[in-house]
Amino acid sequence: MAAAAAMLSPASALAGPPYLTDDPQPTDPGHWEIYNFVMGVSGHDGLDGEAGLDINYGGAKDLQLTAVLPLTFDNPNGFSSKGLEAGAGVIELAAKYKVLHQSDDSWTPDVSLFPRVFIPTNRLFGGDHLNLLLPVWAEKDFGPWQVFGGGGYQINPGAGQRSFWQGGVALNRTMSERLSLGAELFAQGDDSTDGGGFTTLDFGVTWKLVEHWSLLAAAGPTWETSGGHGAVFYLSLKADY
Repeated sequence: MAAAAAMLSPASALAGPPYLTDDPQPTDPGHWEIYNFVMGVSGHDGLDGEAGLDINYGGAKDLQLTAVLPLTFDNPNGFSSKGLEAGAGVIELAAKYKVLHQSDDSWTPDVSLFPRVFIPTNRLFGGDHLNLLLPVWAEKDFGPWQVFGGGGYQINPGAGQRSFWQGGVALNRTMSERLSLGAELFAQGDDSTDGGGFTTLDFGVTWKLVEHWSLLAAAGPTWETSGGHGAVFYLSLKADY
């Protein structure tokens, strides 16, 4: 379960909500997308997770600036209030830049670079060293269907730590102007000498409540490279303006 929780530590990024897999679409210039989120992984060792703000701003054409400001929590008693520990989480700073635009009359996809820096603020929940993720994300649309995915290499220094590859692929369908449904398969290699790799299968939904406000959710099983298993979940209220 702790290995699957790597997505909640400096060993992984908070990806394109509600999925771990990101897409290459930057926020429109001059606009904001703010996700008020909670996410976690539950298993036989309890519950680990984060809650906070995922803030995205369209800084220029094809450029998105991102900051994730989380509070991290851990509870060996699962969803019970007993035994809960919490503290400042790992701050994430990133910039997404679209380098290629898809065309309707070819197989050319959208492609973006999205380097991300992880800044630990609490040794209990984030370690001692900066991490750097260097991914490439791509997407191709087919009518109401969107296929996106990619991945990259994460530099993860420190005693007992390992740098690793991570990546995934997602399929999403726009059902209406308000509803989208999808699924993803995401995997990460071992991030330490003790393991830490995982594979997860998520199913997600995005529901536009009213103008400028949407509800996003995803959940599914996860499997550790060490043989353990659990379940992951994500829930957020998104504001865009």
